[in-house]
Amino acid sequence: MDSADGAICEAADHQDGPDPAVADFVESAGLAPRGAASFERLPGGVSSDIWLVRAGERVFCVKRALPQLRVAAEWRAPIERNTKEAAWIRTVAGFMPQAVPALLAEDARGGMFAMNYLPPHAYAGWKAQLRQGRVVSATAAEIGRRLASIHSQFSRIPGAASEFATDEIFHAIRLEPYLLATARAHPDCAAALTSLAETTAGTKLTVVHGDVSPKNILVGPEGPVFIDAECAWFGDPGFDLAFCLHHLLLKCLWVPAAAHGFLAAFDSLAAAYLGGVDWEPPRALDHRTARLLPGLFLARIDGKSPVEYLTEDRDKDTVRHVARALLIRPPDRLAEIRNAWATEIRAAA
Repeated sequence: MDSADGAICEAADHQDGPDPAVADFVESAGLAPRGAASFERLPGGVSSDIWLVRAGERVFCVKRALPQLRVAAEWRAPIERNTKEAAWIRTVAGFMPQAVPALLAEDARGGMFAMNYLPPHAYAGWKAQLRQGRVVSATAAEIGRRLASIHSQFSRIPGAASEFATDEIFHAIRLEPYLLATARAHPDCAAALTSLAETTAGTKLTVVHGDVSPKNILVGPEGPVFIDAECAWFGDPGFDLAFCLHHLLLKCLWVPAAAHGFLAAFDSLAAAYLGGVDWEPPRALDHRTARLLPGLFLARIDGKSPVEYLTEDRDKDTVRHVARALLIRPPDRLAEIRNAWATEIRAAA
C-alpha cells in the first residue's frame, strides 16, 4: 500500500508481541521453534503488520495484511491481497530474483508470509535517498528498465490473467481511494477522474505491481529491489509507471534544491521504461499514462492517501493548479506533464 509498509529493512520503532497466529505461523512453517524467536514490529505498518523476527543467527520478516487500514478514513481491503503479493514475488523471483526479496513461507488463509530481511546498510530506501537530495538518474533509469521487463515477462505468462484477476481488490485499494474519492472532492473534475478509473479498470495487458513508489524501492548491491506488491493485479501497466513518476514530481516541492534532479530522474525513468515496452505500442502506453498521471497527482492532495510531506497550503495549491488544468485539458505525452510542472515550480519559486 502507499504507506510506510515498504520499510521492511528499517529499524523497529517499538517492541510488542505479535498476534499468536504469527508465532504459530513461524513455528509451523519451520522457520523457528516455539519460544526460540523474538519479534519486533517494524515501523509504519498502515496496511499490514510487519515483524522482524530473530531466531539465533536467522533473521527474516513476517508480513500480515490488515482488513482495515490504519488511516483516518474508512479504508477496508481484503486480506487476500497478501496471497497475491506472495504470488507476485514468487513469479518475479523466477526470472529476476535480484529484484525481489526471497519468499520463505506463506499462510494464505491467515493472510501472511515470511520473506528474507534486507539490511539497511546494504539496501538503502530510495525514498530516503531522495529526501536527502541524492537523485541519481542512472538509478531511476534502471528502475524503469526493470519495471518494463517485469511487465513484459508477466504479459507472456500463461494463466497470469486468471491468477491475478484481483479487480475487486484493486478497486478497493487503488481506484476508489485515489481517483473516485478525489472525484468527490472535485465535482467539476469528477467526469474526467471517473473516466480515468474506468479506463484503467478496463485495460487488461499484464500484471501490475500497484504500488511502485520510492518507499517501496530499495537500492541494493545488484540494483533496485521492489517490495510491497499487495496491490498486484492483471491490468494496466501504465498505472505503475504513472504511480512512480508522480512521486518524482511531488518531491520537487519536498526538496526544492533537488528539483532539477527530480525532473531529470523523471525523464530517465520514463525513457528507460518506454524503451522496454514490447506488449503494446510504446506511444499508446505513453498516451494512456499521461492521461492518468494528473489524476493520481491530484489524489495525493485530496484523495484518501495524501502524501505526508506536503503540509503547506501553497504547495498543495500548486499541485491542484497543475493537476486540475491537465485533467481539464488532458496531455498526450508524459513530456507535456513534465514541462508543465517545471514551468509551474519555476514560477512559484
